[in-house]
Amino acid sequence: MLKKSVILVVLATFLLAGCSGASVASSGAYSAGLSVNGVGEVSLPPDVAYVTIGVHTEATDVSGAVSQNADQVASVMAALAGMGVAQEDMQTSNFSLYTGQSYDQFTGQPTGPLYTVDNTVNVTVRNLGNMGNLLDGAISAGANSIWGVQFDLDDKTEEQAQARDLAVADAKAEAEALAAAAGVTLGEIQSISYTSDSYNYYPQYGLGGGGGDMGGGAATSIVPGLITVSAQVYITYTLP
Repeated sequence: MLKKSVILVVLATFLLAGCSGASVASSGAYSAGLSVNGVGEVSLPPDVAYVTIGVHTEATDVSGAVSQNADQVASVMAALAGMGVAQEDMQTSNFSLYTGQSYDQFTGQPTGPLYTVDNTVNVTVRNLGNMGNLLDGAISAGANSIWGVQFDLDDKTEEQAQARDLAVADAKAEAEALAAAAGVTLGEIQSISYTSDSYNYYPQYGLGGGGGDMGGGAATSIVPGLITVSAQVYITYTLP
């Protein structure tokens, strides 16, 4: 872990004299200060995941493309519901229909319009132990695009507070050590600022291309890893 510590000691008296003589123009004194930063981290397994599941269909007539897509999406959502995903945890994030051109596979000549439909659903997964089976079930039901699996904590309030307290303790310990090394005494806190963040660096699941039955093999491997909630504080003390 990298830490930056800055000790600022400013004890100055300015004496300004005019060009023609030694008269005092102004004088002032500035108190000393010591600034430090502290870092705190709390890591624990995630309890929720967010994934985007989609269905892509193509047909030479628009009604066929839309109908086929609707049937596959309904099948996917029914499969997800059957595996324990609540209705409120499934939300349509995109529906698009656009027209392209179909071509003869032998001559390469255009044969007419090709209609493409994409429908994607954002899914919140709360049973992470069943994540692999859930994705496999969605593919078997007709999903042919899955991406953006992100793990998280449903509520990070407690962990953010813990990380903040650790960061404050870290900054105080650093300030006390610096003050002792410099032979000065810490005064009151002059200013304090705080930031918080969370992150997960573990692999994400991605699938592109055709779907279909996954067969009777093992479930897709999913590695949730750990969610790390971090906090940083910046504290400035006076030095009396």
